[in-house]
Amino acid sequence: MDNKASIVLENIHKRKSVRNFTGEPVSNEYLLVLLRAAMAAPSARNRQPWAFVVITERKILDALGEVLPYTKMIFKAGAAIVVCGDTTVDLQQGATDLWYQDAAAATQNILLASEAMDLGAVWSALYPYPDRENHVRKMLNLPTPVIPFCIIPIGHPTGVEQPKEKFRVEKIHWERW
Repeated sequence: MDNKASIVLENIHKRKSVRNFTGEPVSNEYLLVLLRAAMAAPSARNRQPWAFVVITERKILDALGEVLPYTKMIFKAGAAIVVCGDTTVDLQQGATDLWYQDAAAATQNILLASEAMDLGAVWSALYPYPDRENHVRKMLNLPTPVIPFCIIPIGHPTGVEQPKEKFRVEKIHWERW
């Protein structure tokens, strides 16, 4: 295996859900790097039915932490990205409901890029929970056809979290089940 593959695989295996942040801000430059990585994700028919809301204002981050039950780590995050699906994007040929798969791919790219940049991040679901979606929709003034898929608190990690070994040979089936 070459060095490039080793670096990529090491980053994948080091990725972890970070819920403990220092409170230090995340620069706009870093956030743009994460968004560029998000938009490099695959999407059905390359239609890219995603949109992103970047939040760095402490007041908004804290307000989201108050209403989202599983996003309390946002109180110490330096920023957050809300990954959304834009349902106005025509995916054609029966693929209209695949926006969430594309949003998931973009989300994973943000998580991997965060790890590579020594930032911490965690995926917190909004979709398909109408109460969470509605809180975020209202607070961020999202247009009706834009569905908040997840929120990713991002920040400088305290170093508490460590990667987990998730490989399970019993989950693998060769040729047939």
